[in-house]
Amino acid sequence: MLIKTDDTVQVITGADRGVRGRVLKVDLEAGKAIVEGVAKVFKHVKRSQKHPQGGRLSREMPVQMSNLQFYCESCSKPTKLGARFTDDGAKERYCRKCGTTVGKIAPAKKAYAKK
Repeated sequence: MLIKTDDTVQVITGADRGVRGRVLKVDLEAGKAIVEGVAKVFKHVKRSQKHPQGGRLSREMPVQMSNLQFYCESCSKPTKLGARFTDDGAKERYCRKCGTTVGKIAPAKKAYAKK
């Protein structure tokens, strides 16, 4: 999965369809991510020392990664991400619509460098 923490994503299906937000946490085992402002629920909290007021706390719940799509800032569209090797052999993520580099995945290796 090429979506990482602090990426901007857009929800492509579900109740929050079309909402854009920042990824706060990614759970690779479950295939879910917590996105800021998406899938908000109320957690009812009993009055305690930690929460003296009690009441309803608003939280974000995990969203399935298949319901998210990376939002490219350069082409201003939701897009798929691809992985490719650079000339020096480093692996990077890139936007499949405009070809812009998004970030590195792995450091340079001689075996993948172009000769």
